[in-house]
Amino acid sequence: MYVHGVQLRVMTWNLMHGRTVAGAGHDLFDDFAAALASWAWDVALLQEVPPWWPRALGGRLDAEHRMVLTSRNELLALRRAIATRWPDLIRSNGGGANAILARSDRIVSDRALRLCRRPERRWVHGVELGSGVWLANLHATAHDTAAAWRDGRAAADAAGRWAGGAPLVLGGDFNLRRTQFDGYRSVGERDVDHLFVAGLEPCGEAEVLERGALSDHPPLVATVAT
Repeated sequence: MYVHGVQLRVMTWNLMHGRTVAGAGHDLFDDFAAALASWAWDVALLQEVPPWWPRALGGRLDAEHRMVLTSRNELLALRRAIATRWPDLIRSNGGGANAILARSDRIVSDRALRLCRRPERRWVHGVELGSGVWLANLHATAHDTAAAWRDGRAAADAAGRWAGGAPLVLGGDFNLRRTQFDGYRSVGERDVDHLFVAGLEPCGEAEVLERGALSDHPPLVATVAT
């Protein structure tokens, strides 16, 4: 069961492993955390997150967090040591995670499904809020259109099963510029970043937020309601 009359402002943002395009030469956790703290959102779907960031972001932003590890996480303590000191040298080899942050409602359950092992592990990860609304987060395979479509369709199917008819948001970096899935409505897109809904209605137009030099993706935000 879900609560009627719920309104959520949902963000999707690929953090590019906590880096800038030009390279900052130092750890940027505080910069990313400050940007996230400055924007209005209820749930953030984040991709390419350093694996040690979700818990710290949750504490800094007074948000609940859930995460799933993606690729390059062997010897993670060593990778973290290098990535914290030389993030632009190690780049994506610092390890990866997808994370969901919720700061207006509690997370009551979460699910994850591995979509593929190669060339990199890809997952769809979902959480259920106390209101009964589900949110699912995806970072699809890059540089392979057929694989990205495969990941997107599998993620849409899995998230729909988890929600079981409850209102649902599916968002993330789909690595596809144009895409649509049966049973879902697009409520926001910017390049390869998308937000889809089932059982929810958009409240106005989606927004692309100004993030300065952080990441090679800007945050995409949409407000939806039951």
